[in-house]
Amino acid sequence: MKIIKKSFGLILALTLSGSIYADTYPADVFFGDTHVHTGWSVDAGLDGAVKTPDEAYRLAIGEEVVSNTGLKVRLGRPYDWFMITDHSDAMGVINEVVAGNPEMLADSVVKGWGDALNSGNDEAAAAAKSELILMQSEERLPAVVTDPKWMKIAWEKTVEAAENYNKPGEFTTFIAFEWTVNADGGNNLHRNVIFRDGADRTKGTLPLTTFETQDPLDLWRWMAAYEKNTGGQVLAIPHNGNMSNGRMFEEQQFDGSAITKEWAELRANYEPLYELTQIKGQSESHPSLSPEDEFAAWDLWDRGNLAVKSKPEGSIPQEYWREALKSGLRLQKQLGVNPFRYGANAGSDEHTGLSAIEEDNFFGKFKTLEPSNQNRWGFSVIDGPTDSYIGWEQSSSGVMGVWAIENTREAIWDAMKRKETFATTGPRMKVRLFGGYDFSAKDAEGDVAMAGYSKGVPMGSQLAAAPEGKAPSLLVAAMKDPEGANLDRIQVVKGWVDASGAAHEKIYNVAWSGDRKVDSAGKLPAVGNTVNLKTAEYGNTIGASELSGVFIDPDFDAADSAVYYVRVLEIPTPRWTLYDKVRFDLTDMDPDVPLVHQERAFSSPIWYGAGA
Repeated sequence: MKIIKKSFGLILALTLSGSIYADTYPADVFFGDTHVHTGWSVDAGLDGAVKTPDEAYRLAIGEEVVSNTGLKVRLGRPYDWFMITDHSDAMGVINEVVAGNPEMLADSVVKGWGDALNSGNDEAAAAAKSELILMQSEERLPAVVTDPKWMKIAWEKTVEAAENYNKPGEFTTFIAFEWTVNADGGNNLHRNVIFRDGADRTKGTLPLTTFETQDPLDLWRWMAAYEKNTGGQVLAIPHNGNMSNGRMFEEQQFDGSAITKEWAELRANYEPLYELTQIKGQSESHPSLSPEDEFAAWDLWDRGNLAVKSKPEGSIPQEYWREALKSGLRLQKQLGVNPFRYGANAGSDEHTGLSAIEEDNFFGKFKTLEPSNQNRWGFSVIDGPTDSYIGWEQSSSGVMGVWAIENTREAIWDAMKRKETFATTGPRMKVRLFGGYDFSAKDAEGDVAMAGYSKGVPMGSQLAAAPEGKAPSLLVAAMKDPEGANLDRIQVVKGWVDASGAAHEKIYNVAWSGDRKVDSAGKLPAVGNTVNLKTAEYGNTIGASELSGVFIDPDFDAADSAVYYVRVLEIPTPRWTLYDKVRFDLTDMDPDVPLVHQERAFSSPIWYGAGA
């Protein structure tokens, strides 16, 4: 077997029989954003965003552009791949409003939006945007807004922009859109729909809208029809369920009927990944679901849905990834299919056309929250009837890493489909996870990729049945972002369902920096904190540049179904709010605003057992 060594990865020729790879293993990871809105999305444009797909791509490849508020902006590092996911609902409408289309402005509601947009008043524009979101969620948008005739030109230009910037081997783009279901007045059931294909298959396929249907089952059938009719391929990524008010992982169909095997099969087939973190917070887990998890209370947006309507009692368990992974084990035993077999994804969900989410270079969710607004920490992001989400609550997140053979549309899409991905809150750390039964400590000290692929399966995979007397062993490794902070620790998060159907979870510290010791309860002391609150600086004098280890499940029962994923934490670093506080010399920032955080990454899981 010929081996060509590379940093933290290998290209291996003549792979093992039965491998998912025909010739090579992935040697490196490619980073990108799966969730980007330009000024062509109606809510973004109504808030004042004017950036086009062309400008969004130019920023992504490393060029300097001018922001919606006139600031020069350039990314610290370009992306490897990228996509525009403008809303299919009312696609093209904001372009007509801006152009002063008389048919559009004949409607008094739309004219009011146009007046707010043109007033130059940020509060008026933000209020109009919030009204639009509420009206869309309640299915009472003006008829002229829902007319599909505005979509065709906008979609064709979206496809053309993706094709113009796609440079195989250098920079990859995807043709995509967002299907934006705000059920029951704001319950977030959005999906980003991502094609593997080029313009020849996608240009003539108009995106599905919620004006046609809000039922995810109809979306999956639409995707199946697209594949059948064109010979193409498509997948969908559900958004952050933390704002679904319990509907993202409800164990019933959208119309309230019982889950069927067909429903579960379609969901599992067309939705391989789930968005764990983005500007609107995280959907990994929640302190009320994981009270023993000391790192569960981070970036919480848990007061309501997208219209800021309060959560019904008991809704939180149906909103978070970790809980869904456990529920999926139980449902597979009942249905023969696991509908919640989700890998890890992260995207920004910015609505500025500017995927600038570095903590010291954060341009916010909307135009009204760009750093030109020096008091954006206290400015409203989304308003509801009785509550609001405020600027400081925005998370400067997230990015997805994809282990792929090469930087091409086909290779990266295929890696997403097989779930060989990990989510980060922004840093470009590298994370590896392999599962098997024969890993040893020596494997973690050598070529992790060679050992992992030759002796086990990568993240996103299913483990074979355990040999007699053996428990699953996980080979884990992480390398710091070369331009970022050192690493605190690697943890394995396990969920399982026992013979009685009861779900459990446990978190294991596997590798960590320094000479800290795990106590009898399995807890590890904090790594420390070097952040200077006066200067927004930190030092890499604590933590480690690389961590690796082998975890052998000490609580394994071969009769249980289980799921494992890796969580990697950095040392504490300045949050974007601290950078703003120092940069603008803010003296009135609320003392409760968080200024320091621990960035993190999450691998896609590995599953074990008949219920997996």
